[in-house]
Amino acid sequence: MSRTKLRDDEEITGIFKRHGQVVYRICFAYMKNHADAEDALQQTFFKLIEKRPVLTSEEHEKAWLMRTAANICKNALRHWWRKRQDIDDVHDLATNIEDETVLQEVLKLPEKYKIVVYLYYYEGYNNVEIADILKKPPSTIRNHLREARSILRERLGDDFDEE
Repeated sequence: MSRTKLRDDEEITGIFKRHGQVVYRICFAYMKNHADAEDALQQTFFKLIEKRPVLTSEEHEKAWLMRTAANICKNALRHWWRKRQDIDDVHDLATNIEDETVLQEVLKLPEKYKIVVYLYYYEGYNNVEIADILKKPPSTIRNHLREARSILRERLGDDFDEE
């Protein structure tokens, strides 16, 4: 993809079809409600159209979109008028996840753990890939995963299965 070439509707539609659900779930994990997650999703794809980054592969597309979505959500959460809401719509995020209780606890984790756990367990990324996406050292990612597992084990007891 050339940086000077404008993306056409068909290309944007294809990117959205490939990665829209993943980006939405990341936005929902941060924002904790549908309306704000949808706004963040829309802003992420607007940035894609506006910035026209050179994306060399589908994995690069996905990583760029996930990182952009996370940044948009973090910026939105920093605003003084932002009130965190309870996780009342978590069932929609958990459509293919067997245990909603575990997902609810994952979404209640502090921000630094939540996204790492989500990417590792629900999206299937390994430590090195997550470190690259989040621009952090792999050792930090491993520590966040270890600390998150400890918190989840404490909160869930026998219900926590670390597969």
